[in-house]
Amino acid sequence: MSTRVFSADSALMRVLSRVADVMLLNLLFVATSLPIITLGASLTALCSTAMKIVRGRCDSVTGDYLRAFRQNARQGSVLALVILALAGVLAAWYVVVTTFVTSPIGQLVLLAAWFVLALQLVLVALFAFPYLAAFDDPTARVLRNARLMAWRHPLTALGAIALLGLPVVITIFYPHLTVYGLLWFAFGFGAIATLTGMLFVRIFDTYTPTSTPDPAMKDGTARALS
Repeated sequence: MSTRVFSADSALMRVLSRVADVMLLNLLFVATSLPIITLGASLTALCSTAMKIVRGRCDSVTGDYLRAFRQNARQGSVLALVILALAGVLAAWYVVVTTFVTSPIGQLVLLAAWFVLALQLVLVALFAFPYLAAFDDPTARVLRNARLMAWRHPLTALGAIALLGLPVVITIFYPHLTVYGLLWFAFGFGAIATLTGMLFVRIFDTYTPTSTPDPAMKDGTARALS
């Protein structure tokens, strides 16, 4: 009985192997994100490797992660800069409206528009890096298709927001539950990427070509959204 439990193909060993993969993925993400300027490439590599783990196509977490990091170093960084720039514009908008607009009605209208645009940016940011990890598109199309997918699949968007937002809320208001942030460095980022990867894989598979892609490469262009 014990021999079967600890055999390489047993359910227990598969679960333990998956946990080890997630922890290694998390360590790689944290290490490559420390320079900050590489965060875009790190996020793309994190999403790419997590989705390969979900699909069962990950032969080497380290090899797949570093390959995706190199492939997306430039475009991932550009994508992160674009999103940060848009976030900066929205932050400036909020400050101007709350500081200089004295009319309650005018402030309400402008803040309502701000909220819609801020939600749009959050949804684009949620989908953009997984999309870049899965499809070979220029940055402008990545942003466009990420926006379209987010609105076309609202349940997936809400699920991703919950999976990302809930741990952040717990960390802020109940820090002892995350051992004051230490769980993030142990497996938090990798675990969330894997869970959200389960959502994104189901969506992205509906936009990929019918032929089976090379597991080591991106899936191509999301032509259904073009």
